[in-house]
Amino acid sequence: MRRFLTGNILLILCCAFYLAWWIAAFRPEGAVKGMRSGWLLIPAALSGLCSVLVISFAVSATDKASMLIPASWIIVAGILIYAALLAGTWILLRRPVTTELFLIVGWAVLTVSEVSALYGRGAYSALSAMLMIVIVIILTVISLVCYVLYYQLDSVRGYYDGMVPLVLVAVMMGVISITIT
Repeated sequence: MRRFLTGNILLILCCAFYLAWWIAAFRPEGAVKGMRSGWLLIPAALSGLCSVLVISFAVSATDKASMLIPASWIIVAGILIYAALLAGTWILLRRPVTTELFLIVGWAVLTVSEVSALYGRGAYSALSAMLMIVIVIILTVISLVCYVLYYQLDSVRGYYDGMVPLVLVAVMMGVISITIT
């Protein structure tokens, strides 16, 4: 459980640094450009990468037969969903492709895998795990809506729209952390 908790805290830190960068760099007026705000992406990337590694290691150390959903199924589904969303948002919706789509889908895959492994370790009942997965899916859909709408919004609305997925991820990882401690 300690690895899951550590990974969640690292992802919350990632969101905090990414959000701090977003707040500074994308302010509609008086944005802080260049490395005066860009340095915040360094701890965001490092804590995010460490989070993925720690949570992935904890998931892989879980008995596969006990997991609610096999991690391999979640990964394959994530790849297929990402490919469909990439094509759909780029070709059909003419939305420029950015890393945020990869991050949104990647977070969903990581978090569903974590919840499935936590079920396998007895931290969640089947009902609790399914409820957490439904919440992750809802938050992912909200984040995807924000992703699609971003370039259609004025600078002020876009500024706040871009914050929503980061706040949702941090809150969800906080909820998971609280429920497993």
